This record gives sequence, structure tokens and C-alpha cells, in this order.
Amino acid sequence: MGLIIDIIKWFKSISRYNQILRVLIKYGFEDLVQYLEENKHYTYIQKIIPNSTKKRVEKYSKWAKMRLVCEELGPTFVKFGQILSNRPDLVPLELTFELEKLQDNVPPMSESAAKAVVEIELKDKVENLFAWFEPTPFASASMAQVHKVTLHSGKRVALKIQRAGIYDIIIEDIKVMYRIAHLLEKRIPSLKSFDPVGLVKNFEASILKELDFIHESINVQRFYNNLEKDGSFEQFAQAPRVYQEFTTTKVLALEFISGIKIDRIEELKSKQIDTKVIARRLAISYFKQIFEYGFFHADPHPGNLLVLPNNRICYLDFGMMGSMLPRDISIFGKLFLAITNKDVKKIIRALQQLSNNAPILNRRDLEFDINEFVEKYYVRDLHENEMSTILLEIKDIIITHGLKVPTYFFLFARSLVTIEGVIEKLDPDLEQFEIVKPYLKDSATKKYSPLIIGKKIVNSIVELADYMEEFPLDLKNAIRKINSGQIKVDLTHKGIDPMVHTLQRITKQLITAFIMVALIVGASLFVIFEIQPLWKGISMLGISSFIIAVILGFGMLSNIKKGDYDY
Repeated sequence: MGLIIDIIKWFKSISRYNQILRVLIKYGFEDLVQYLEENKHYTYIQKIIPNSTKKRVEKYSKWAKMRLVCEELGPTFVKFGQILSNRPDLVPLELTFELEKLQDNVPPMSESAAKAVVEIELKDKVENLFAWFEPTPFASASMAQVHKVTLHSGKRVALKIQRAGIYDIIIEDIKVMYRIAHLLEKRIPSLKSFDPVGLVKNFEASILKELDFIHESINVQRFYNNLEKDGSFEQFAQAPRVYQEFTTTKVLALEFISGIKIDRIEELKSKQIDTKVIARRLAISYFKQIFEYGFFHADPHPGNLLVLPNNRICYLDFGMMGSMLPRDISIFGKLFLAITNKDVKKIIRALQQLSNNAPILNRRDLEFDINEFVEKYYVRDLHENEMSTILLEIKDIIITHGLKVPTYFFLFARSLVTIEGVIEKLDPDLEQFEIVKPYLKDSATKKYSPLIIGKKIVNSIVELADYMEEFPLDLKNAIRKINSGQIKVDLTHKGIDPMVHTLQRITKQLITAFIMVALIVGASLFVIFEIQPLWKGISMLGISSFIIAVILGFGMLSNIKKGDYDY
């Protein structure tokens, strides 16, 4: 039975390689195809490629061809392209623009197939689980589709259902991608700097997370909790709640929330909704996510944003989220404030902190580039000074000078580009940078607040107390191990004896100097107060102390002249 399964998998692999080769040949990837033809391991594949597919496509650029290849090869490669579009540090900018155009629209699963997935996952009949199951999904993508369902309690739920068999398809495609990545590194050495195998490895980790709806449900709950804890009057965002009892790795049940998509400007206006108010609230809610929560929606395109009747904004689809450490939030605050203050040194310091103090190869060139950036920043038109523009230009400087940034940096930049585009359509006159300034200042100065400092001091004292309590036991254990021979120390040193000798000589000289000073001071006091016995009216003790001090002084001068040559 195992042999039959292996043969089936082998034939599937051949079919997939054949499909990839067809698509590569179709879009003119002559160099790669030629290598496949030269490589003896792939000759059997070449024999089954019809000649009719070997036509070049001349009307597309090479970047557009790569996008078309991803679209034809299916969901795995589409997702890979979408993730690459978030990494302008790894792929050419022209390619990221093309990959952003990737479409993820595929025909939905049948009702019976969707119900079968639900019943297997939730271990019960759909009729028993729900009062109503909408046969036609209201959203469909390559990896999942969403149906409206009604619970027996009457609550409406959006049920996200993973496509049947998609996991196996993606796993098989990842294996193919690894082989292609190794092939590219071997055939085209210039691609090694992009680390094709590393890219596939990162993609594998990302897409396997996305395939696990439990992971997404945790993102939703975390986002929901952040909004619930925010008691400020400027909390305008909303998120669906998770129904854990109907959620598994392949099924995700979320509260169904009805609203108007945020890019339907005319529909919003027809409902007497002020788009300028929505724009301002969207900006505030997003900057709160970044600079207060440290956990932000990384894909805030119009399809994932709803406007509710109470002028609140609901976020949807939490498969792609960004997370930032408090330390990094503070650094970003300092970075943007330094840019507004034209402080080149502080900008460089912030970039170094973000890159974990990576060495700067040419500080003078970096200072020049930062200074040019700052000067250009101040002569631009009003709405070209948005944070996304700043981040993207800073990104170019970072890459040019070989600095490193946290992985979320590009998610942050990309999401800002998206959110600012949405805001621009709602209210072209909104000064977004003025809205974010208070959050920047708070994030940059938060760690210096008396409360935070007090907490750090208390924590340090507690840690010190814990350490002092454990120290005797640790010392006893260390001594026991040394005595039992479990710890052996073998020290070999070179040139340390002269240093030890010098330290000893300096110590002796310092002690002698202190004694001399004491004797001289004592002699003076003896003479002044005429302490007996006296000789010609002078204290004998004073004379004796002075003589001893002189003798010690001559001895110390002799020792200084000898230097380190007396060993």
C-alpha cells in the first residue's frame, strides 16, 4: 500500500514539474528552461512538454512575466509573490510593484465540499451545529471561503472554511519551490545574495501559520482585547469576537458584522456619514495600534475595513499582523521626532538602535545621505511628508549602508502606504503627520515617566533580593562540584607576571606615600605643639618622624628609577 502511495506522489510531482516548465517556457524563461534541458535529472520531464507551449511572450516586462507565472501556478505561488511584495529589501522595487497586483480570486468550493470540511472539523452535522448555513459564500479566495451561518441562539456568524486538500497542495508546492530555489542558486550565482532557499524557508513558516486558523483566532482575540482595554474617548475601532467552540485549525468562526466598505465613498455620503470624520478616526485608530498597542493590522486595504452606523471602523481578516517590542516603538518615536527636528545625529543613533547596533561602514557617507534626505523632506509639498514616504526613503538608506532592521519594518512601511491611501480618498486635506505627533512624543518619552522608572527600580530591587537569596546555594553547589572534581579549571596565561609585579610595586609606592604624608603631618604637629622630649626647643618626636619620612622618600625615588626591571 505504501509503495502505491509513493508512486502516486511521484506521478503528481512529475505533473507539477511539467506544469511549472510549461508556464516558464510560455513566459520566456529561456535560461532556466535551458538548464533543465541540460540537467540529466529532468530529461524525462522535457519529453512530455508539448511543443505548442514553447511560445515567448514579448509584450510583458520580465517583472510582469514573473507575476503572470505566479498567477498561473496557483495559490501557493500567489501567496509567495504577495509575501515577496512586502520585502523590497530582498527583491527589486519594480518586482514588488508587479507582485502587488497579484489576484487571489478563484471559484468557490461547492456547498457539499464546504459542509464536509465543517463536519469533519467540528465532528457533527451542519444541521445540528447551526440553525442556518448560507449555501453560497460571500467571500472566496485561494485558501478559504467565508459563509454566513446562524447559531441556534440567533447570532449571526462568519464561518471561514479552509479549502479541501489545499494543505497537501501547498506542502507539495513548497517541496517544488525548494528544488527550484536550489536550482536558481546553482544556475544563476548573482541570485545567491537574495538567498532563494532562505526566502522559501521564511515563506513556508508564514503560510503554514496562515493555514492554521487557530493562529488567526489568537490574532483576532489579541486585537479585540487591545480595543476592549483602551478606555480612551478616542477609541473608534472595532473587531469581531471569536467563537472558540466553532473554531479549529481549518474552521474559524467570527462574529458577523455588517457595514459599508470604507472605499465606497458615495454610499457613505448617501448614509449621511462624514468621510472626513472617518478619515481622522481611521488615522487615530491605526496610530494607536502601532504606538500604543504594539500590535497592528498589516493588511488594512479597503476590503478589510468596514464603516459601521455609529461612525466606528471595523477591521477584518487578521491573517497578517505586525508586532513590535516596546523598545522598538520608543525608537520609532525618536526617529520620527529627530526627522522633524532635522537632527542627523539622533536619526543615525535611532537607525543603529533599530539595527541592533550594527557597525556603520562609512559614517561620513551615511551622514551625507541622511542630511540630504532631511533637507528634501522640508521642501516637499504638504502631503508628500507622510510617514510611509519617510519610511520608504529611510529603507533605501538602510539597505545602501548595510544596516539591518527588524522583520516587521517592511510590514510597517507597507501597511502605512495602504492606510494612507485609504485616508487620502476619504479626506485629501487631512494632515496625518499632525495627528501622529502626540503618539510619537508619548512613545519616545514613555520610558522616562516616574511610574515606569519606579517600576524598574522596584523590579531591580526584587531581582537583587532574589539573587542574594539564591547566591549562597549557588556558591555551595559550585564549591561541591569543584571538590567532587566535576569542575576543572585550566588557566594558561602569557605575559601576566610583569603586569602583576607592576601593580604590586605601584601599590607599595602608594602605601609609602601615605605613610610619608602622615609622618610629615605628625612631625609638624609635634614641632608646633612642642611635644616633649625637646632638643634645643624642638620636639625630638617631630625630628624623628621627619627623618623617617625623608628615608622613605629616598627609597621610593630609588624604586621609581628602577622601574619594572627588577623582576
